[in-house]
Amino acid sequence: MIKNGTILTIPGWNGSGPAHWQSIWEAANVNFRRVEQREWCRPSREDWTGLIEGAVRSAVPPIILVAHSLGCVATAHWAADHDAARVAGALLVAPPWLTFSDACPEELRSFLPMPIARLPFHSVLVASENDPYMPIEIAPRLARSWGAEFVNAGRQGHINVASGHGPWPAGERLLESFCDAFHVSSADHANTSRGASPEKS
Repeated sequence: MIKNGTILTIPGWNGSGPAHWQSIWEAANVNFRRVEQREWCRPSREDWTGLIEGAVRSAVPPIILVAHSLGCVATAHWAADHDAARVAGALLVAPPWLTFSDACPEELRSFLPMPIARLPFHSVLVASENDPYMPIEIAPRLARSWGAEFVNAGRQGHINVASGHGPWPAGERLLESFCDAFHVSSADHANTSRGASPEKS
């Protein structure tokens, strides 16, 4: 989708399987790189942010992050603790709202407290009106805290395979316009495919 620079995809808890829109975009575009995690099912905030840091340091700029679900939270934690100067912007799709409550799965507690500091790069937060992991009334408030543009995607569930989003044309258009804002060309396709972990996020 881009000819110059790098788009780093950052999946959420349990990764993004081959039918997920992140995987589909990666397979079709040579400049996409996934931030692979050692433990998709037992996520560690320290490990995840460390691997994001490594991927950013080794990527060719301009760098755009495309995160989904817990990957958005990991991105915000990374940005709060590291030099993010190499990143031009981030598309943050369906972040969950994590709280210190029994509703928060034990596996995700290392990501608490929820990061709310302003992000040091341009960003867009996409939220769904019926996402089971993010109340829609909280999403625009989180976007304001992060300094992100807010996009209400309508009733789209968690914007994952379970909610009917393998291919996600609306997301592709959003990313295209996002790339245009940084004068990044977006029309280079490759006939490659990549495997991924089963997607449950």
